[in-house]
Amino acid sequence: MLKYAVIFLIISLAAGAVGLTNVSSLARTISMVLFGLFFLGFLLLIGLAMMVDHAMQVP
Repeated sequence: MLKYAVIFLIISLAAGAVGLTNVSSLARTISMVLFGLFFLGFLLLIGLAMMVDHAMQVP
């Protein structure tokens, strides 16, 4: 998912440099949504790992 976010970011930058503002805006929006989903998934996995670590500790 992060790979696609970076690809859409590059498309957005290239389209902005050429002057295609509508394409650039759409690609930027898609890139931001994909990065947001990736980041939320990352935080969820970190939280899950912390919960598992806490549960596995011997009292």
